[in-house]
Amino acid sequence: MHESQSPGAGWQAESIGLGGAAGHPDPHEPLVERAEIIRAAIALAIYAAAFGLSFGAVSVASGLSVAQTMLLSALLFSGASQFAFVGVVASGSPFAAIPAALLLGVRNTFYGVTIAQVLRPQGWRRFLSGHLSIDETAAMTIAQRSPRAKRFAFWASGVAMFLLWNAGSAAGALLGSVLDTATFGLDAAAPAAFLALLWPALRTARARWVAAGSVALALVLIPWVPPGVPVLAAVAIAVLAGLAEVRKDKAHPGGGAAAGGSGVKTEGGRR
Repeated sequence: MHESQSPGAGWQAESIGLGGAAGHPDPHEPLVERAEIIRAAIALAIYAAAFGLSFGAVSVASGLSVAQTMLLSALLFSGASQFAFVGVVASGSPFAAIPAALLLGVRNTFYGVTIAQVLRPQGWRRFLSGHLSIDETAAMTIAQRSPRAKRFAFWASGVAMFLLWNAGSAAGALLGSVLDTATFGLDAAAPAAFLALLWPALRTARARWVAAGSVALALVLIPWVPPGVPVLAAVAIAVLAGLAEVRKDKAHPGGGAAAGGSGVKTEGGRR
């Protein structure tokens, strides 16, 4: 959103435009970006409600109860991980669903590190900020220029999305509990939704080869092992591919030096 700004533009705007002493913004001054951030947070929350509605219906169709669906949405609060969980549960192996959901949710840990540096939360706010650290709240936070705007954007988007995601999940679960899921095709919705979440990650040839290898291994194992195990076994292909990439990066540690000494790898360096 603000890539055209120079690295010091946000600091200059704060130091000359907000009137704080010694170049620091006055916390009592109105936040200039407040209206824009609120509009963006509301838009994200509406999207979360619609997405939650579909999740609630799919979850019930996969065999979870309304109460279990609501508990999952409140405690996990991660769309991709939740769809992965109910998708594997639908295959007949609930225990295999837990590692699948955790693997997808691990990226939120990296978001949490960045967000913690901005918010510097203390006490119960540390737990809450970690729980609200997802793709959308991280993007909202990073897009802002000033630390104050970053903090407001995180909490505004996080709270709004959490509330409407859970409201949508509840509505979808209640709706799914009174519908004939087979008639409306909801019994196939979980795998379809998970595939839709996965599809954008297949832009590179390397990602497509990893996906093809995982599918091939899962198909070979399906006749021989219990449901859910092929999904976990297929993860080994992605893990091996990731380890190979790490070894390659270590073997060429100076790959980013040629790009102006910035240490950021070029496209050929696969960063």
